[in-house]
Amino acid sequence: MAKGDRGAPARGREVAGEPAPDFVQLLTPDGERIDKSVGADGVEYTVDFTDEEYRGLYRDLVMIRRLDAEATALQRQGELGIWASLLGQEAAQVGSGRALREQDMAFPTYREHGVLYCRGIDPIMPLSLFRGVDQGAWDPLEFKVNMYTIVIGAQTLHATGYAMGIAKDGKVGGDDGEAVICYFGDGATSQGDVNEAFIWASVFHAPIVFFCQNNQYAISEPIEKQTRIPLYRRADGFGFPGLRVDGNDVLATYAVTRTALDNARHGQGPTLIEAYTYRMGAHTTTDDPTRYRVASEVEEWQAKDPITRVRAFVEKQQIADAAFFAEVDEQAKQEALHLRERVLSMPDPQPLTMFDHVYPHGSPVVDAQRERLAEYLDSFEGSAH
Repeated sequence: MAKGDRGAPARGREVAGEPAPDFVQLLTPDGERIDKSVGADGVEYTVDFTDEEYRGLYRDLVMIRRLDAEATALQRQGELGIWASLLGQEAAQVGSGRALREQDMAFPTYREHGVLYCRGIDPIMPLSLFRGVDQGAWDPLEFKVNMYTIVIGAQTLHATGYAMGIAKDGKVGGDDGEAVICYFGDGATSQGDVNEAFIWASVFHAPIVFFCQNNQYAISEPIEKQTRIPLYRRADGFGFPGLRVDGNDVLATYAVTRTALDNARHGQGPTLIEAYTYRMGAHTTTDDPTRYRVASEVEEWQAKDPITRVRAFVEKQQIADAAFFAEVDEQAKQEALHLRERVLSMPDPQPLTMFDHVYPHGSPVVDAQRERLAEYLDSFEGSAH
């Protein structure tokens, strides 16, 4: 992927005499390309992609949306216990996920399926977690992505500690340095863990990017009940830069994330990125969003769809033709069907396997618990139960 370029501070962009919006944007909802955009940090952002890279971004967006839709359908049919959809947040995840360098480490919540996809993690792995077959199964060291974190905001502390550790190990200070990115939602910013992480990261100058996907709702609570100011401005109080990016713009998201990560790896400390986006579906499949938001609001955000704008752009620029779009749609359909088949063929784990990986070298207490459960299960043999 091409780099997000950081230039000298420049004045805000204006369109038709109107002042620039308060976020970085490089691709409008209509698919019009903006050459440069200035963030709240006074930095000018742009990208320089090849035609193949633009097509690759479009393919990523379509693929993860289709796989996500398949997972939602599987849950509705009783094949998954629950599912947290990313519908509407594809650009925030693909843009930031593709901005990571090979050595960087990511700490997700439970919704970053697109980031996992960008890091080469098999889509079956998060589904096996939500099916209850295992704990997610991917190797964090191999893919440089930590396991999903269900406890809201807890991963920000894990990520900050990891970032402090790589700094102490001398892995920061050059182009080959390591950086950390930590994902969380707007609701998590009200958690104590997140604010504690901000303090530690700031004081210890940790090489971390805090990436907040502001999808406007913390389950059923709107952003107005989380903050009186834009979320990115909270960084000011902790002593590090913050900026807002159009989270439905994959190009801008890539540019600001790549710059923030490069700043971190060069020893310039943390950054808070607020990706201003929208959760088009439910918080999870246990949620009914029609109880707390109106249809007109959803329709307004549908006009800002992250996939539609990229398609409009590549069509206007004649970067892709009808055959390409048909090929992508067919590939996404086949991948989704394959994913469904793999989910349905997953064997149920044996109950006793829950004890296998509690401690790396075993434990007498855990062993005793295993024996008691084994005896209990054996008591059902030959019975009518």
